[in-house]
Amino acid sequence: MAKGQDQKVKFEGALGEQLAASISWPHGQTRAFAIFAHCFSCSKEFVASRRLAYALSEHGFAVLRFDFTGLGSSDGDFADTNFSSNANDLIAAAKWLEENFDAPALLVGHSLGGAAVLSVANKIPSVKAIATIGAPASPEHVLHLFKEDLQTIEAEGQATVDLGGRPFKIKSQFLDDVREHSVDAELKSYRGGLLVLHSPIDQTVGVENAEVIFKAAKHPKSFISLDDADHLLTNLDHASYAAEVIGAWAERFVPSDKEQLVDEGHTVAAESGEGKYHLDVNASGHHLTIDEPVNVGGTDRGPTPYDLLAAALGGCTTITLRMYADRKGWPVTHIETIVDHEKRHAKDCEECGEGQTGRVDVFTRKIQIEGELSVDQRARMLEIADKCPVHKTLEKSSVVMTRFA
Repeated sequence: MAKGQDQKVKFEGALGEQLAASISWPHGQTRAFAIFAHCFSCSKEFVASRRLAYALSEHGFAVLRFDFTGLGSSDGDFADTNFSSNANDLIAAAKWLEENFDAPALLVGHSLGGAAVLSVANKIPSVKAIATIGAPASPEHVLHLFKEDLQTIEAEGQATVDLGGRPFKIKSQFLDDVREHSVDAELKSYRGGLLVLHSPIDQTVGVENAEVIFKAAKHPKSFISLDDADHLLTNLDHASYAAEVIGAWAERFVPSDKEQLVDEGHTVAAESGEGKYHLDVNASGHHLTIDEPVNVGGTDRGPTPYDLLAAALGGCTTITLRMYADRKGWPVTHIETIVDHEKRHAKDCEECGEGQTGRVDVFTRKIQIEGELSVDQRARMLEIADKCPVHKTLEKSSVVMTRFA
């Protein structure tokens, strides 16, 4: 899946309905999985929701965002849902991720979605960090949105209310459910990281809610003011800022699970589960990805193995020339090595020498050296390029030993 694109998926929600979801994949290695819970009556395709997910993916998080039952593209009747079913939809999303990819380590919730992620803080064991944006301290806070319809719902059992210009049927069971919930108990026993983001000028959910949440939580906890943002983060710069802060903060609580093998000479290439051929690579503690082009079934989110082999040759050549130029004190300002790789039939390859049969790998180097060098110095640099250790490895036989780990 290319950067900035989503993988559309579905899973069964708390009420047995099929919920529509999207996974925003990071461009390279996945640090961990996250779930984003949108605001009340919004959807996964709400502009701020998408912007938050994409920005978090830049920090290595694969972000699942979904439409709660009865909203957006998900099945079901919104009138049959309540805060409890939304919370259970979150738990169902976490279970689906665990069964198909990996259990989520980060939960992010916007508005009532923030209250929902707090309510499941201790019900998803894999969660290490939670971030809320403009979240109410109690789900009951949402009742103020119903205004004059509140009495009708209580008296007649239901009413159609206007939320953000769209009609929604609200039943009395929704009112009863939100009045029974409080996030205090969950927060007091939650021991993961908590980041509370809130705007001091939020007219929908006052900033005093952030104070209540912050005081109820145990450390480690942090608060970030969103300054002049409105409740829905309609200015997308505010959404991007919130996501950048969350991503940087969460890295502390969700370190990469492949930070071992830091000694030189140790490499691990493992399937990531994010594509048919997409691999996570740990090269002596450095994170890389390998993939194949789309036309052979890959997702083209990383270089091919042969690309990396050519890069190793080009990199080693450039480093070798730089070391030599510095040792000689020559005025070289820039070195660049371009490597092209192709397979040729030995009979058509004049450079391959005698004894070669079948198809052979041919690497062609083009070296660019900037600096005031004489003709003789440039000729010497070309000779030194052939002394590059990777060049020597490729030209002579190597031994590859294979066994089960």
